Parts: sequence; C-alpha cells; structure tokens
Amino acid sequence: MRDLKIPESRHPEKAHRPDNAQPKKPSWIRVKAPGGKGYAETHRIMRENKLSTVCEEAACPNAGECWSQGHATMMIMGDICTRGCTFCNVATGRPDELDAFEPGRVAHAVKKLGLNHVVITSVDRDDLKDGGADHFAQTIRAIRHQSPDTTIEILTPDFLKCDPTVLETVVEARPDVFNHNLETVPGLYPQVRPGARYFHSLRLLQRVKELDPSMFTKSGIMVGLGEDRQGVLQVMDDMRAASIDFLTIGQYLQPTPKHHAVERFVHPDEFKDYETAAYGKGFLMVSSTPLTRSSYHAGDDFARLRTAREEQLARS
Repeated sequence: MRDLKIPESRHPEKAHRPDNAQPKKPSWIRVKAPGGKGYAETHRIMRENKLSTVCEEAACPNAGECWSQGHATMMIMGDICTRGCTFCNVATGRPDELDAFEPGRVAHAVKKLGLNHVVITSVDRDDLKDGGADHFAQTIRAIRHQSPDTTIEILTPDFLKCDPTVLETVVEARPDVFNHNLETVPGLYPQVRPGARYFHSLRLLQRVKELDPSMFTKSGIMVGLGEDRQGVLQVMDDMRAASIDFLTIGQYLQPTPKHHAVERFVHPDEFKDYETAAYGKGFLMVSSTPLTRSSYHAGDDFARLRTAREEQLARS
C-alpha cells in the first residue's frame, strides 16, 4: 500500500534524485509550532468533513498561525497531483475519482468556520478532460448557497491540457478573486515547474480579465530558487501587461532533500524593495515578505485590494 507519509511513496518521481543540502533557516524564517484551541477546532472541522488542505499537504510554515484563527485553505479534487514540480510537497501520482459530494462538504466547513473570506485551491488534474473546472464551479456555487456573504478566492491549476473554453466555466461561477501562480521566472521553468508553460499561465490570467474585467486577478512567485532581480522585475512587467491586480512574493522553502535546492535566503529588505518596485509598476496590492504565501492573510488583503480599486476608480 502507498503511504503518503513516506517521502519515497509521496514523491516517487523524486526518489532517485540526488539529495540537496537543506541550509539552516535564518531568524526571520522561524515560526511557532502549531497548537492551541483554535488550531484544534479547525483541524477537527477539516477531518469531520473529510477535507484536504494545502496548508498540510504543501507543508506551509504559516499553518499554525492561520489555523489558530480558523483560516484554512481547502484543497479540492483530492490530495494527489498529476504533476511533479520540484518545489512542491503535494503528493504525485494517479488521483482518485472526483467526489461529487465534496463541494457540499467544503461549503459546510466554510459555514461552520464562519469565514468571511475563503481560499479554495486544488491539485493539478491532467487526467480530467476539463482539468476540474466544473468541480471548481460547483464548489463556488455551493459556498455561495450556504454562505452568501463570504467572499471566495480560488487558486487554480493552469488547465494546460484542456480546451480553452473550460476557463469560462470557472469565471462564470463568479469567484471574487481568480489566482493562478506563475511560481518562478520563465528561465527556471524546466527545473522548477517542468509540466507547465510560463506564457500559457500568463495568458490564462489575461483571459480571465478579458472574460470579466471586474474580476480581481492574482498571481505569485517564490524567490530563492536561483532567479536574479532583473528576472523578478521582468515577471512583474509581464504580469502587469496581463492586467494582474495582486502580486505575492515569498521565500521558497525546501520540503525535503529531494526537492529543488534553496539557492539563498532572501533578506527582508530585498522583499521590501520588490514591494516598492511592484507598486511602482501599478499593482493594486502587493504582499512581499519571506513568509508570504498565496493565501496568507488573504481576507485582510482582499479588503485592502477592494479599497485600492475603489480609490483608483475615484481618481479616474
């Protein structure tokens, strides 16, 4: 039997890769161990509803803080991904069939947690004709039905192997924020994100704006993978050319020795410099810190994002 708690079973495609040293984390990366009443309650609700979270599957360093506040990023369509990105801790392999009842369970958990803002993500499902687009749409509609006042942010795969029209299915379900991460600079895609295509991902986000200009779009990258400053600035320019509203930049952390090496730990001052540059390029919202992740403080950031747009419209 495959045990996803064992690295060799979780990441069979990485089992024969040479080990990469895992450097000691600097002081600004350290986080408190998860625990407390709020954390336990969030954990209970996730388990009762048989839900996966990217917080757990991707080994997010912020899980303790977020779960203690009742915030969890739910990962739909199972916990096994059809891709094998070298940075990612989500298990790789052949996923199970879709669970038709999952959208309802997600909606129930959102209501139980009393969330004002929820982030829904998924594994890549290259085995499905629509890449899971309809499942995303069903989940959005189920949340709207049970929690009509909750704002919904989705973090989708790239739908690379699907008919381009599947994107319309997701956009027509009207999430408040459509997020898809570029993850890194294009020159590192062959090593870091070999199953994806940089300009396809960029075009996906551009098409969301074409389908619904009012929908907020969001994307993020990691640093510390081997990119340089000019490469990061070019990604910012590419994102703005695609009218992306919100940029996140965070430090890459290596899940196991078999994963892509951490080339360096980027100092907080450099993150601040990236933030300044991004706002100068016209992003409505920027989150750029070592511990920034796509869904970290997503609710607060969404409120600021909406305010920024209102202020922009008032000036125009």
